[in-house]
This record gives sequence, structure tokens and C-alpha cells, in this order.
Amino acid sequence: MTASPAGSAAPRLSADQFEALFRRLREGVTFGAHDRRGALNHLTPAHVAAAAGEIRAGIAVSLANDIRHREAADNPKPARHQMIGPITPGRTPGDLQFAQDQFAMNVHGDAETHIDALCHVIYHGTLYNGVPASEVREDGAHQLSIDTAHDGIVGRGVLLDIAHARGEPWLELGDHVTADDLLAAEKAQDVRAGEGDLVFIRVGHQARRRERGDWTAAKARVGLHPNAVELLADRHIALLGGDGNSDSAPSLVEGVDFPVHVLAINALGLHLIDYLQLEDLHDHCVRLGRWSFFCTVAPLRLPGATGSPVNPIAVL
Repeated sequence: MTASPAGSAAPRLSADQFEALFRRLREGVTFGAHDRRGALNHLTPAHVAAAAGEIRAGIAVSLANDIRHREAADNPKPARHQMIGPITPGRTPGDLQFAQDQFAMNVHGDAETHIDALCHVIYHGTLYNGVPASEVREDGAHQLSIDTAHDGIVGRGVLLDIAHARGEPWLELGDHVTADDLLAAEKAQDVRAGEGDLVFIRVGHQARRRERGDWTAAKARVGLHPNAVELLADRHIALLGGDGNSDSAPSLVEGVDFPVHVLAINALGLHLIDYLQLEDLHDHCVRLGRWSFFCTVAPLRLPGATGSPVNPIAVL
């Protein structure tokens, strides 16, 4: 594994270099030809039971952003919320009425917190573990949909706070996170991400948005350098999330717009959570002086879907 010093300019990868990295990571997955759970296999019942010991202060914290219904630079197709059963005026107080509503959303946008299923990324005509792309059809994904995680993902969460480790409120656009950044955050926080962990990486995306306002995140975003994925693969983590979408924009790879998504989802079978809200968790971790916690992630039960809105909960 190669890495650049924390905060330094790591090199772009050529198409050939990226293909070599992709093959190396894919060949390291040894769950068998019929596997459909991917990196969730690293999360065993023993890991889940041990994670309960992370609950000490009894503080529950949401890691999700609000679902936004107004158009913005980073949310050109906002969720739609409609009241379908408003209270009818003129009724007597004793009448029974129900307030009702419905909503629709673009699951894979740049604003709402969502989890990507293993059917989300098609690369070289296949999904994770060589499943043919033809398994994603008009009626949904017939394999590797978010239904793979319908029992939830529960385990030890680890926050690697890159912005905090660098002493900055956020990483500025044009920057990215290297493997050495991850190691430096572990050292600064006295924590180590390991097998079966749910790893969350904070670059300060939401803090910047609150302070500076929205921007076109599809074109300018801080994420991981693709080489950093190799460190996470070596650690056998079970899930990866970030307050951006884990990929830098513009891309650091020639000809591949979302290289981290390709490496994580397609090569490793690693579910990604995009656009987390990690500011509240950051505050609690700083105050308590600890960066690991019990965590539960509960996707909606949506057989055939390529992802799901999600509200992860950390319990410290």
C-alpha cells in the first residue's frame, strides 16, 4: 500500500494504476463465488455482542441530515413532501380525523443521508462478486439489493475525524484524505479501526455547508484518495460512511468519476453511507474524549432497491 503524508497532495492515478488497485482489492476478497453480503461478513455475532460494551454515557446521537424539501445547489431534485389528509376546518372538536402525508425522494443525491446497496455500482459490466449487471432490471435489483441488510447493521462504530486531527473546522475543497491521514487520526484519537467495525470519516462537509452555505457538491467535494481504501480493506471493516460521499470531486483517477465507490462497493462488497451528519457526534466525542461507540444502521425494507434513506444512531 502506498500513501502520502497527511494533508499533502497525493498523485492522481492513471487508468492502469487504478485497474491494478481494483484487481488487487478484488482478489483479496475470499468469501466465495456465491457470496452476496460482502464486507458484512466481517461483522460477526461476537463483534455485535462486544460492541454493546461501548455504551457508557447512555447518549444517543443521530448521524443523519434532515430530509430537505427545497431545491439547492447540492439538492437540485429535492424530496417531495405532500399532505394528503389535512385537518378539515369546520368539524366539531369531537370528530376523529387523521393527518396524513406522503413523500418521495432521490435516494442517491448529494444532500440526504443514504446507504448504497451492493447493486448500486456497475463496473466493467458486473456488480460485486461478478454478478451480471443484467440482474438490475426495470422492476428492481434481483440480487445484491439493500434487502441484503434488512436485519440492520449493528456493531462498533469508529469516528475518524480528519478535520479535527488536522486542527481545522473542515477540509477545504480540492483536498482529500490519504491513508496517512487515517493513521494520523487514529493516533490523535487513541483509537484503531478494526475487523467488523463501522467506520465513519469526517472531513467537515456539513460544517462547511452550515457556515458557507450550499454549493454544487457534485462538482467539488472532499473524499478519500483511492489508495486509502486499501488500508480499510486490510483492516476488514464492515461498513464505511462519511459526511461527504467518500469520493473527491473532481476525481483523482483518469476516466473514473467515482473511484472510491467502485473500489468499496464493486471490488470489496463494502456498503457505503453517504452524506452523514457527523457534527453532533464530533461534539460528543470531543467532550467525552472517546471516538468509538455502539452504532445501529437500519435501512428501510425495500427489496430490489439500490439503496435506502437511513438514520444511523450512535450510542456512547
